[in-house]
Amino acid sequence: MTTTTLAVLVPLLPFLGAAAGLLLGRKAPAFVRPLAVLPTLAAAALAVVVAVRQGGGAAISAATELTPTGSVPIELALYLDGFAVLVAVLVGIVASCVQIYSTAYLRDDPRYPSYAALISLFTSAMLLVVYSGDLMVLLVGWEIMGICSYFLVGHYWETEVARAASLKAFLVTKLGDVPFLFGLFALAADAGTFRITGILRTVADGGLDHPTLIALLLLAGVAGKSAQFPLHTWLPDAMAGPTPVSALIHAATMVAAGVYFVARLLPVFAASAAALVVLAVMAAVTMVGSALAALAQDDIKRVLAYSTIGQLGYMTGALAVGDRGAAVFHLLAHGAFKALLFLGAGVIIHAAGTNSLAAMSRMSGLTKRIPDAYWTMTVALLALAAIPPFAGFFSKEAVLVAAEHAALGESEIAPGAAGWTVLVSGLLTALLTAAYATRLWLLAFRGTGPEVPDHGRQPLAMTGVLWLLAVPSLGFGLTAAYLADWFDGHALTPTLTTSVLGTGVALVGVLITYGAWRAVHFKEGTAAPAARVPLGAVAAHPDAEPAVSEVEAIATHEEAYGDIASAPDPADPGRLLLGPLHRHAAAAFHVDAVYSALFVRPVRAAAELVRFLDREVVDTYVRGAGAGPRLLGAVVRRAQTGNVQTYLSALLAGSVVLAIAAVLVAAGA
Repeated sequence: MTTTTLAVLVPLLPFLGAAAGLLLGRKAPAFVRPLAVLPTLAAAALAVVVAVRQGGGAAISAATELTPTGSVPIELALYLDGFAVLVAVLVGIVASCVQIYSTAYLRDDPRYPSYAALISLFTSAMLLVVYSGDLMVLLVGWEIMGICSYFLVGHYWETEVARAASLKAFLVTKLGDVPFLFGLFALAADAGTFRITGILRTVADGGLDHPTLIALLLLAGVAGKSAQFPLHTWLPDAMAGPTPVSALIHAATMVAAGVYFVARLLPVFAASAAALVVLAVMAAVTMVGSALAALAQDDIKRVLAYSTIGQLGYMTGALAVGDRGAAVFHLLAHGAFKALLFLGAGVIIHAAGTNSLAAMSRMSGLTKRIPDAYWTMTVALLALAAIPPFAGFFSKEAVLVAAEHAALGESEIAPGAAGWTVLVSGLLTALLTAAYATRLWLLAFRGTGPEVPDHGRQPLAMTGVLWLLAVPSLGFGLTAAYLADWFDGHALTPTLTTSVLGTGVALVGVLITYGAWRAVHFKEGTAAPAARVPLGAVAAHPDAEPAVSEVEAIATHEEAYGDIASAPDPADPGRLLLGPLHRHAAAAFHVDAVYSALFVRPVRAAAELVRFLDREVVDTYVRGAGAGPRLLGAVVRRAQTGNVQTYLSALLAGSVVLAIAAVLVAAGA
C-alpha cells in the first residue's frame, strides 16, 4: 500500500470500530471489547508505519475535491509532515492504552458499549484533525471531538456534577468555536483556499490582508479547545467523567488539538506580532495561574487537570516565541506522562476508595497495595517536575531555550517582549510544578494512619499500560537528538543556561514542598495535626469495579468537605506554602464566580424576563383571542332553547326594532 492509503486507514479504522460497536453492542456483547481495542491498535500500528515512511522528510500531500462550492473549494486532503505523523503515533498509542485500560476499569458498566464506541470516534476525529490538509475537513474532526467530550464527560449522567460538567465543557468550547469559525472563513477569503499548503503559500507571499484579526479569531477557538485562559474553566470540572476519558482528553486529543492547530498554521500567527504577544500573555497567565491552583486542590484528578492547563501553557508559550518544534516536542512528551498520571490516578482512587489527597494522607500501605502505580506514577511525576533525565526535562528545556532566544532578540519571528514573558513565567511555573508534583506524591504515597483496604491485585489490563507509558515518560527526551528531521531540522537539545535555571528552580520547588510537608506532619517528635484531625469520606468497595469507587469518591467529596475541589486540611503543605493565597487558589481565583456574575446570571435573568413576557403578555393576548369567540358562542348558545315561541318572540322583537330604526332614519333624512 502507498503511504497515503495507509494514512487514510489510520482515522478510518477507529471510525469503523465505533460504528460496529454501536451496532453490535447489545446484540453481540462479546464483540464489544475486541471492536474497541483491535481497530485502535491497528490504527496505532499503521500510524507508526506512516511515520517511518515519512521519515521526517518532505511533506506528503494528496487531495481530491470533496464537493463543488461555487467559490472556495473544499477538498479531502492529506498533509503529512513530521509533526503530523508523530502526533498521530501519540494519539494511536494513548488511545490504545485507554481502550485496554477501560476493559478492566469499566468491566461491569452497562453503558460500556456506547462508551467504547465514543472513545473510538473521539480517536478517529483527532486523527482526522492531525492528518487533514483542508481546514474544513479539519473542522469536522474538531467539532466531532466536542460532541464526543460532551457524552464522555457526562458518562455518569446520574450524578448532577457529571451533567453540569459535560454541559459546561460543551458550552465553553463552543463559545470559542464561534469566532474560530469566522477566523477560518476570513482566512480562506484572504487565501482563496481552505488547503493548508495554499494558505501557507499565501502567507509566504504576504497575501493576508487581515493577519491580526484572523489570528485573534482563531486564538479564541484554540483557547477554548486547549483550555487556555480565559476559556480554561471547563477542564477541571470535566474530571467528573471516567478517569480513562480524562487521560485521553488531556494527553492526546481535544486539548492537544488547539496547540497542534497553531503549530500547523504558525506562519499565519507569526504574520502578526500583536497576535504573538497576545498568545504569550495568554500562555503566561495560564501557566502561573493553573500551577498555583494545582497546589491548592484536594482532588487528585483536579491537581492533574490544572497541571494539564499549565503544561499546555508551555506549549502555547513555545508557539508564541515562534518555535513549533519545541511546542510539539513538549506535546508528545506531555502526552506520555500525563496519560500515565491519569491512568495511575484511577488505580489510586480504586485502591484508596477516595479521590481526596487529605484522606490519602491519613492512610498507610498504599505503596504496598499498588506497587505498579506507585513506581510508574513516581516516574511520571518526575517527568512532570522536569527532573533530568526524564522526558519532561528535555521537552520543557526546549521551550525555555526557545523563549531565551526570543528574549535575547535571536528569533526572526517573535518580538522580545513575548520571549521575556514566556521565559520568566516558564521558570516560575517550573518551580510551582515541581512543588505540586511533590505535594501530590507525598500526600498520596507517604500517608500515616490505618492501612488501605486490600483490593487484591489490580487487573493486568490496568497495570500493564502503566508500565508501557512509563517507557516514553522516562526515555523519550533522550531521543531529542535523533528527531530533528521531524521538527523542521531544529535542534531540541537543552543549553547549559536554561538547564541550570530550569533544574535549579525545580529542585527548589521539591525541597521547599518537602520541608513544608515535614513541618506540618512532625513537630517535636510528635504527630502534628495530620494524625489528630481525621478527614475524608472514604467509600471503598474492595470487590467493586474501579469506576464505582470513582463515582462515589466524586459524589462524597463535597459532602465531606463542603467543596468539590479543596479540603480544610491543616496538614496540607500547600496551605503552608500559599498562605493567604490558598483560599483563592483553591477556588481557581474565582474565575467561575466572575463569569457567573458577568454572564451566567444576566443571561438567566434575561431568560426569566423572556419567559415572563411570553407567559404573561403574549399568552394573555392568545388566550384573549380564544376567549372572545368562546364568550360570544356561550351567549348565542343560551338563545338556542328549542322553544318555537321564544324564537317567534325574538323574531317579532327584532322586526319591531328594525322598523323603529327605519322610521328614525327616514325622519332624520
